[in-house]
Amino acid sequence: MVKEIERAGIPVVHLCTVTPISMTVGANRIVPTVAIPYPLGKPDLEPKEEYALRRQLVGKALDALTQEVMEQTLFD
Repeated sequence: MVKEIERAGIPVVHLCTVTPISMTVGANRIVPTVAIPYPLGKPDLEPKEEYALRRQLVGKALDALTQEVMEQTLFD
């Protein structure tokens, strides 16, 4: 699905916990996340800390959208 959306000219960022799977499916922009049950959060953190973590991950994804990529890129 990611490849088809990109082929239509819409940049896509794949946020994932298992980056080798993203590489296998052909995602061009890959942002690693926290953990399988909570990819964009960490419930054991204080609310302000979790908010900061989520904001950082989404910010990284938005930054990845602005980058021109020619091959699969892992935004670590």
